[in-house]
Amino acid sequence: MSLESSLTFFLAILIFGITPGPGVFALLARGMTLGAKQCIPLALGMTISDVIYLIFACLGLATIAHNYAFLFEAIRIFGAVYLFYLGYKMFTAPIEIEEPQKKEKLKKDFILAFVQGFLISASNPKVILFYIAFLPTFLDIKSLSANDIIWVSFLTIVALMIGLMFVSILANKAKQLLKSKKSLKRLNYSAGSIMIAAGSFLLFNKQS
Repeated sequence: MSLESSLTFFLAILIFGITPGPGVFALLARGMTLGAKQCIPLALGMTISDVIYLIFACLGLATIAHNYAFLFEAIRIFGAVYLFYLGYKMFTAPIEIEEPQKKEKLKKDFILAFVQGFLISASNPKVILFYIAFLPTFLDIKSLSANDIIWVSFLTIVALMIGLMFVSILANKAKQLLKSKKSLKRLNYSAGSIMIAAGSFLLFNKQS
């Protein structure tokens, strides 16, 4: 993979990462309510899930999206229900201004956010089809080596994390403009609505 191809691939994945969808919606909601730093595990979960799909694509496992459609359907529904639950929690959450969290709570929240991010990306098996259609532009699929797979996986991780954290930082900037309890309550309603919209996207947007 040449330097030019690597750079083009990197930019394409970066743009793909910030394309509006349930993952970006979830990041916006979390960034607006908890800040950009707390978006790291969510973005990481989404990225790891995408890289797994990328590796599947590289290994020619496109049939997994068809042979195990029932499993992905269950993940999609579970992910949608979980987003609905998070939206409800945001609608009903009490307003607290910058109260520090205990380390135990932060650790638990990190794991839950990672799982949430992983489920959001894993709930759309069509991502693997995107990579299958996308990769031949940059790689000779028939002669892929382990080094090629490692390299494109690395580029994907870096590009996605940069793009997703950029979205998170923008969401956090919006939060910093809102300081009163009334505006924070509106922010919670907005974030909850975004979560519910993301859940609806997962539940009703069945791509063919």
